[in-house]
Amino acid sequence: MRQGRIHIAIVANTTWNIHNFRLPVIDAILAKGWHVSVIAPVDEFIGYRDSYPTVRHYDVRYLIRDSVNPIADAQFIRELNALYRKIRPDLVIHYTHKPNVYGGLVCKIIGIPSIAVITGLGYPFLRKGFLRFVIQQLYRMTSRCHSAAIFENEDDREFFEQHKLTLAPIAVSVKGCGVNTRHFQPQALPSSSEKLTFLFLGRLLYDKGIVEYVKAAAIVKQQDPGIRCVVAGQLDDGNPSTVSKSDLLSWIQSGHIEYAGHLQDVRQAIASSDCVVLPSLREAIPRSLTEAMAMARPVITTRTAGCREAVIEGKNGFLVPVGDEQALAAAMLEMTRLTHSQREKMGSEGRSMAENFLDDRLIARKIVQVLDQVLQRT
Repeated sequence: MRQGRIHIAIVANTTWNIHNFRLPVIDAILAKGWHVSVIAPVDEFIGYRDSYPTVRHYDVRYLIRDSVNPIADAQFIRELNALYRKIRPDLVIHYTHKPNVYGGLVCKIIGIPSIAVITGLGYPFLRKGFLRFVIQQLYRMTSRCHSAAIFENEDDREFFEQHKLTLAPIAVSVKGCGVNTRHFQPQALPSSSEKLTFLFLGRLLYDKGIVEYVKAAAIVKQQDPGIRCVVAGQLDDGNPSTVSKSDLLSWIQSGHIEYAGHLQDVRQAIASSDCVVLPSLREAIPRSLTEAMAMARPVITTRTAGCREAVIEGKNGFLVPVGDEQALAAAMLEMTRLTHSQREKMGSEGRSMAENFLDDRLIARKIVQVLDQVLQRT
C-alpha cells in the first residue's frame, strides 16, 4: 500500500446504484480521511457529484448490465484494466455481478486488493439454466481474486460458501444496504375509520411477486371491495424479468389495483398506506420494506432469503410462502382484522428494528471495518 492518503475505488453497474444505495458508504470512507473514486456508467443520477466535489467519477462504456455479449464483456475488462492502472487505487470495492467477476480478475492481475459485494443473487440465480451455470462458474473461477466478500443477507453468504463460489478470507453478511432513518421518519397510520390501503412498492418485475400481489388483491377486494391495493413503481426495460406493458394495462383495467406510477419520493405513498406488501421471490434485504419499517408501517413479505431477515412474524409484519397468492391474500385480510392500535404497535416495532439494525450508517460503518481489515492485511 502506498504511503499517504488511502485511495478507495467503488465500482457499480449504474450511477443510479451509486446514488440510491452507496452514498452512506462514500460518506463513511470520506469520514476516515480517505480518497474516493467512483467507476460506473454515467446516467441521469450523475448529479450526486454536486454533493461530493472531492469524489472523482470515471465513466465506463462497456459495462452493460444485463448483456451476455462476450465482446462487450471483454471490452469492459480492458476498460477496467486501463482505469485501474491509471488511477492506482489501494483497494477496489466491486458491487453487482459483472464488476465482482471481471473487476476482481483485473485486480488480481494488477495486484490490487479487491472486495466483492454481492447485492442479492438476482435474475441469473433465480432460474436454472445456462446463464446461472455460466455466472456460477465465473464466480468460482475468480473466487481467489478477492480479499473479502460482503453479502447483503445471510442466506446469500451461505449459498456462496455451500457452492464454493467464494473463498475470500473474510466473508461477512450485512443487513442490506440500510435505510436512511433520518429521511424516512415515522408517520401516523391513516384514520382507523377508513378502509385499509395496501401498497406494493418496487420495480415492476415478475421476480418481485407483482403477479401474486395482483391476484391476492382480487381475492381481498372480493371479500371487501372498499380495500385499496396500490402499486407504485416503474417498468425496468433493462431487466429480463420486467413486467410487460400489456400485463400492466390489464391489471389496471381489471380494477383490482390502482397504479400510482413511478414516484421520485415514495414517502407520501408510504404515509398514505396502512401496510406495505412485497411478495418477492428473493432479495438482498428489500429497500421498500426497510423504508416502510422506518416510517412505522407493518409489512407483509415472503419467507425467503433477504425478506425474512426484515420481518419477525407477528411482531412487525407477516411472512407468507413464495408464489402463494392465497396465503398472501389471507395475510392481507388478517392485517385488516387487526385493530388500529395493533397495527400501530407493529409499525412501532418495525421502526425500532430499522433504527437498531438497518440504519444505513450502521451498515456503512461495518463495510468500512472490512475495508480496514483488508488494508491492514495488505
